[in-house]
Amino acid sequence: MTVLTHLHVAVWGGLPQHRSRAVREFVAAQGGRLTMEFLSAYAPELNAVEYLWEHWKTHELPTLCTDDLWKLIRHARRAPRRMQRRPPLVAAFWK
Repeated sequence: MTVLTHLHVAVWGGLPQHRSRAVREFVAAQGGRLTMEFLSAYAPELNAVEYLWEHWKTHELPTLCTDDLWKLIRHARRAPRRMQRRPPLVAAFWK
């Protein structure tokens, strides 16, 4: 049996589901190995994924012109993989 000796921290935004009873019960069942840190509802600059979404909306989506919903979905799903090949871009989201 492997015993976790280090602390795992999950950082959540203000979504009501993040504070749900199911989440609280799951965290409690982890026996102290998991703690939750909640971001301020008014501080999107502290959440790196907000920068990812902003990049996607301003650089990935506007370059696509299609009348096919499935092409839009495929393009949207591939965007994170394209960004993954640009480590400096992803690192900038954390700075």
